[in-house]
Amino acid sequence: MAVVLDLLNRDNRPRHPEKAKRPDQPIQRKPDWIRVKAPGSAKWAETNRIVKENNLVTVCEEAGCPNIGECWEKKHATFMIMGDTCTRACAFCNVKTGMPGPLDPHEPENVAIAVSKLGLEHVVITSVDRDDLADGGAQHFADVIHAIRAKSPGTTIEILTPDFLRKDGALELVVAARPDVFNHNLETVPSKYLKVRPGARYFHSIRLLQRVKEIDPTIFTKSGIMVGLGEERNEVLQLMDDLRSADVDFLTIGQYLAPTRKHHPVIRYVTPDEFKAYATTANAKGFLLVSSSPLTRSSHHAGDDFAKLKAARVARLGV
Repeated sequence: MAVVLDLLNRDNRPRHPEKAKRPDQPIQRKPDWIRVKAPGSAKWAETNRIVKENNLVTVCEEAGCPNIGECWEKKHATFMIMGDTCTRACAFCNVKTGMPGPLDPHEPENVAIAVSKLGLEHVVITSVDRDDLADGGAQHFADVIHAIRAKSPGTTIEILTPDFLRKDGALELVVAARPDVFNHNLETVPSKYLKVRPGARYFHSIRLLQRVKEIDPTIFTKSGIMVGLGEERNEVLQLMDDLRSADVDFLTIGQYLAPTRKHHPVIRYVTPDEFKAYATTANAKGFLLVSSSPLTRSSHHAGDDFAKLKAARVARLGV
């Protein structure tokens, strides 16, 4: 069972006040291939009960993820650490922007308790950006990893981190804690960064992923992008080459869905056949694993994908 742990405290404060100044964007009608069944099964209700009883808040709910029905049916949920407020204001993201509060010193232990209680075989840990912290939250990530290892030594750990921009030594702190999978999403092609991901730097993110492999080649590396933001096909193919030059193992490609009218609009709904073509090309370029479909998300099927990653490495390298 794969879960991303998030100890956000939900409230009713407005999200992205600076985005509210943008003019409303028209919302395109979703094609049939992006539509999903509404949640509500008995197993979904059981997952919902577990989440609420443990006083956790899911990114599945906060982000309006289209896969919530499928994932919660399987008792998979997505959570986040280090608070509910991000120091950046990316145009695709619905997480609140502002000055975050202090880190919760009990959070690593609380996350470990939740992992143990839920009996997770594979867990994914993500976070908001914390540019306000000297290390960007790197030590907190490491503390969470160590706490999980202590309570659940058989659980494999995947992390989805910020870029730790201008935080010397931060990446090394996280890698030294030895997660099984290190994921950092590029999100989009470089030509779209100024509008979509203005606080980040494309080649810094590429270098961060490359550096993980240099420090510890045994850690699987992973990155993901959204399409439908106005990118050109040749830009996506170049991005694949950039990731392979950094020895990234796993690429995810999914359809961008605008959280609200205030966010970056969906420029185009990419067809399932185009996603299949991207997967074929990415596999030919040498990724160990590729997930490319309209509903693909970074932590979707993370536990199953980890097993596939291990098998693919054995098949290719014999280790």
